[in-house]
Amino acid sequence: MERTFVMVKPDGVQRRLVGEIIRRFETRGLRLVGLKLLQPCRDLAEAHYAVHREKPFYGELVGFITSGPVVAMVWEGNEAIRLCRNMIGALKPVEAQPGTIRGDFTTEVQTNLVHGSDAPETAQSEIALWFRPEELLS
Repeated sequence: MERTFVMVKPDGVQRRLVGEIIRRFETRGLRLVGLKLLQPCRDLAEAHYAVHREKPFYGELVGFITSGPVVAMVWEGNEAIRLCRNMIGALKPVEAQPGTIRGDFTTEVQTNLVHGSDAPETAQSEIALWFRPEELLS
């Protein structure tokens, strides 16, 4: 079993799509092992996006993710990382296929509803950043 981190971003919470997004992962057969609603502080947001620190859009990412509440989740299943990324869809709305979360609900790159870990190492570090071990089901 593999675990991955998924976050519904402030635009997804604001648009009341949290239930729909969770439903899609559950219907697919993934198991929810961690869930919390929070408004990220600047330190957490900067740590989460540290890989982008030198990029020109870094400030916008941090500003956006701290602009409202997010839903942080840990999902578990066979090839959970790749499966979740496929279900989330491409970053650019014009490339996101219908049937994916972004393909069905987004029109802007900045407000793309969902973040999902892109690799096992990333998933492990993001899960540790957002959740304490005792907050996750075994």
